Amino acid sequence: MKDWLAGARPRTLPAAVVPVAVGTAAAVGVAPIVAWRAVAALVVSLALQVGVNYANDYSDGVRGTDAAGARVGPIRLVGSGIKAPAAVKRAAFLAFGVAAAAGLSLAAAVGWELLLVGVAAIASAWFYTGGPRPYGYAGLGELFVFVFFGVVATVGSTYVHTGDVTGLSAAASVPVGLLATALLVVNNLRDIPGDTEAGKRTLAVRLGAPRTRALYVVLLAVPFLVVPPLAAFGRIGAVVALAAIPFARVPVTRVLEGAVGGALIPVLGATGRVQLIYGALLAVGLWLSG
Repeated sequence: MKDWLAGARPRTLPAAVVPVAVGTAAAVGVAPIVAWRAVAALVVSLALQVGVNYANDYSDGVRGTDAAGARVGPIRLVGSGIKAPAAVKRAAFLAFGVAAAAGLSLAAAVGWELLLVGVAAIASAWFYTGGPRPYGYAGLGELFVFVFFGVVATVGSTYVHTGDVTGLSAAASVPVGLLATALLVVNNLRDIPGDTEAGKRTLAVRLGAPRTRALYVVLLAVPFLVVPPLAAFGRIGAVVALAAIPFARVPVTRVLEGAVGGALIPVLGATGRVQLIYGALLAVGLWLSG
């Protein structure tokens, strides 16, 4: 069980929690908040995150990208030989099944259009590193994260209560998506040597380390710059998210100082904390001023 929990990569889970919290808070004052729908949206988001982590582990493992000793970072279940590829694949599809079941309940209550969103999310999660031409190997992983763990998850979490795509939820999805993308960027920055050797052309490999470091800083800075526009939607409480700025100092400093390899593992955790604190503060601010 310890290995399975490690393989789920818990440091990436804030990327699943934050958009649901922010999207739900954005619905306050627009429509009644239905508790079970918020919980179901959280289950969908968490299950998709775990599913994509296992799917990535499986696909990279069978391709040889995660060959033991060639990479640093979180445990690779398949690449290290701890778990059989078939078992990790089943775990991925089990997680996707949980997401699908929770999504079906939301679709039945809110609208069957959510089925299309769910199918697109699961397909994108699998083909990130799976299939004959994984788009994660072509440098498009960051786009997937921004779209599905930013825009779709945040706007969707508002939609299940309001039945509408609101301007506030769309605007709030931008900083949420940027911070989620920052998690992947620092992960891929750490993996540049191994990915280059394995032929995995991530965005970090394509940009090179210096420009990837600059991109990371931008991804952490812009969410704070968009707080005033969010407050302009009449949710003045959004400004409390600025209190997360001090927590961004350490990861940004370490990235700019040139941390590499294992030294970037704490940066990944620190980035997750920035996203979680920023998201929690933003959600509370939006909720109280809704």
